[in-house]
Amino acid sequence: MHTLLLLVCPVGMGLMMLLMGRGTRTRDTTSPDPGTAQELAALRSELAELRTRREAPEPELTGSIRG
Repeated sequence: MHTLLLLVCPVGMGLMMLLMGRGTRTRDTTSPDPGTAQELAALRSELAELRTRREAPEPELTGSIRG
């Protein structure tokens, strides 16, 4: 009886791993809809703009802080 209980956990884990692995292999291979492609292009454009802002030199602050 104890042997059966010791085998239930590993067998159950193996079964779950098999079923989860099978679920990830069945992906949808259709092309994305045009709305998704447009959104992706807009996000890429925004990312490029943010990168150029980050790389631009920051303006030098005038004045000093005295404490």
